[in-house]
Amino acid sequence: MSGQGTGRNGSRRRVVITGIGAISSIGIGVDDFRSGLREGRSGVKSITAFDTTGFEYANACEITDFDPAALIGRLDPAGLGRASQLSVAAAGMAVRDAGLPPEELRARRALVSVGTTNGEGRDFDTLTRQGIDGSLDPALSARVGAGRLSSSIARELGLTDVEAVTLPTACAAGNYAIGYGFDAVQSGDVDVALCGGADALDRKTFAGFYRLGTIAPEMCQPFDRSRRGILTGEGAGILLLESLEAALARGARVYAEILGFALNCDAHHPVAPDRDSIAACMRLAHKDAGVKPEEIDFISAHGTGTKANDITEARAIHQVFGGRPPATVSIKSMLGHSMGAASALACAACALGIAEGFIPPTINHVDTDPDCALDVVPNQARPAELNVVQNNALAFGGNNAVIVLGKCRES
Repeated sequence: MSGQGTGRNGSRRRVVITGIGAISSIGIGVDDFRSGLREGRSGVKSITAFDTTGFEYANACEITDFDPAALIGRLDPAGLGRASQLSVAAAGMAVRDAGLPPEELRARRALVSVGTTNGEGRDFDTLTRQGIDGSLDPALSARVGAGRLSSSIARELGLTDVEAVTLPTACAAGNYAIGYGFDAVQSGDVDVALCGGADALDRKTFAGFYRLGTIAPEMCQPFDRSRRGILTGEGAGILLLESLEAALARGARVYAEILGFALNCDAHHPVAPDRDSIAACMRLAHKDAGVKPEEIDFISAHGTGTKANDITEARAIHQVFGGRPPATVSIKSMLGHSMGAASALACAACALGIAEGFIPPTINHVDTDPDCALDVVPNQARPAELNVVQNNALAFGGNNAVIVLGKCRES
């Protein structure tokens, strides 16, 4: 599947990113997030979100300086789960960053689409413990629905002419949600879309990956010969999308244009990625965007740091790009795997790279695995004039989603 929407005048509307809301372990807010990417900042720390007794090692990319009360105005943060707090706060950041007055936003037809892997996973952890003890907290039970990650954004912003959807396509969910927003704006179904992903650090996810043997003891090293797995993380990335025409009319700053996207689901294996399916998704995205592989300036890879993912994704990249793939980075080396937020934060990083002229680094890198054979921009950001950038997202069950972004030119 690829975005093939047609505007009312028979042509596809151009869709641009004018606002970014980012909450991550390497920076909160677009400016701090950008600085974290440029500096190659690491968000790794010992877990405090839950009891780690019994685990041999317990590092993650936890956000410890997030104050929801300072970033959420209309809603009571105590009535929201952690993931909803993150999504609502990031959406507010995106609107403010876009310079879109609240009353103007409320007058527009809007879409809110948020991708997630676990929904309110931290609340489920608590409810599970309560269930064992025989008493569930009704207030906690009421706020646990994953749909609240998107509906709470609409309530916080006072949106009424709005569709609010939450997409649970695991670790590719952020790109799925952005692609959904892209289609809606491109086709003229909505005037503005707030889209991205959010997930909170929780015990269930950490324990699951730990039992699979895919949690790294100390750090995440995508594409490195010595990599030992992922580090779980948390965060939210929300982008504000609108048509280029609308952005120009109000004098908005444009970070980047979304040129096209594609998604597929091969269902080849419950957890193992499939090279041919990933390659097919990339080719579909290039076709939808109207670009050729040689025009891609860098790839933001899914790049989890596991043996299976990195080699399979690298081979798919080589299959599409031949012997000369572009620079290929993984920001998960810095902010961990934030699940449903991962590709949304990566999409924000791509947009910032285009706007600011740099490629974020893959940190913790010592020796590139010859089975991957990629230029991973090791350890230090690289200045670059970027015209076209590709953002990969892969997920369990064979859910793949690829977005292509470009430097916006008015004509």
